Amino acid sequence: MEKKILHILTGRDKQITPEETIKQPLPHQNFRFANPFIVIHHLPPEEIKPSSQLRIHPHPHRGFSPVTFTLQGEGFHRDNAGHDNIVKAGDVQWMFAGKGLLHSEGPTPDLLKRGGVQEFIQIWVNAPAAHKWDAPFYQSARKEEQPHVLVQPGVELRLASGSFDGKTGPLKSHTPVISVVGTVKAGIHLPIKANEGYWTLLYIANGSAYINGKDIDTYQLVVFDKADTDINLRTTADTTLLFLSAEPIDEPIAAKDNFVMNTKEEIDQAMEDYNNGVFGTLSH
Repeated sequence: MEKKILHILTGRDKQITPEETIKQPLPHQNFRFANPFIVIHHLPPEEIKPSSQLRIHPHPHRGFSPVTFTLQGEGFHRDNAGHDNIVKAGDVQWMFAGKGLLHSEGPTPDLLKRGGVQEFIQIWVNAPAAHKWDAPFYQSARKEEQPHVLVQPGVELRLASGSFDGKTGPLKSHTPVISVVGTVKAGIHLPIKANEGYWTLLYIANGSAYINGKDIDTYQLVVFDKADTDINLRTTADTTLLFLSAEPIDEPIAAKDNFVMNTKEEIDQAMEDYNNGVFGTLSH
């Protein structure tokens, strides 16, 4: 049976630094969370001029994983758990903040020096309460390490995490999370089988498509009902998309600033810990 569409959410502008504004389709005034999916941020294609200085400086996280899909350009990650890495177009990085760390992120020094285009989607994947206080970890997957799924001419979709279409993605999570990213040429019919009972989301980063009876445009997020399995997508332009599906985490959510916990008291504790230096230090 075809999945019912619960919401079509258009990403609104959200300023995350004095220099950068992203599109945020989730959370939305009409729909907050599809737990474990807490946040979706999309930086549309941004022209970086040569010799720019652009970086999100050290900031704390606790209780979830920021996951970044690099669509264009290249990004540099550093955290005070000892990880630093460069991700290029097509690469995906998954940082589990766990009990807490500081990290910074932004275009690589090389990209800032020479200039170019930067585009990425970052999602926040919640962790169940039983794992929120685990030690942080970091993992990444190069474009070529992600298996192709839903293969047909004109379709370039890669599986970053989870089991889908008979393949398994390289990135691991505490609960089952399927993430697929890539491009589909205009005029292609793409049937998708989703797991019944999972939260399932589909975001159009660029382009447009007709999905289960609805026209979906650039910067729009489709939230499907958890019942049934079938998604029928036909692109009406060359399209870049992110498909997400995950086993629900049926626990309370308290989310504020850079923390995702289960209670307000845990959020207050995280803020107090950060102010008291418990998260440590990171130079830049």
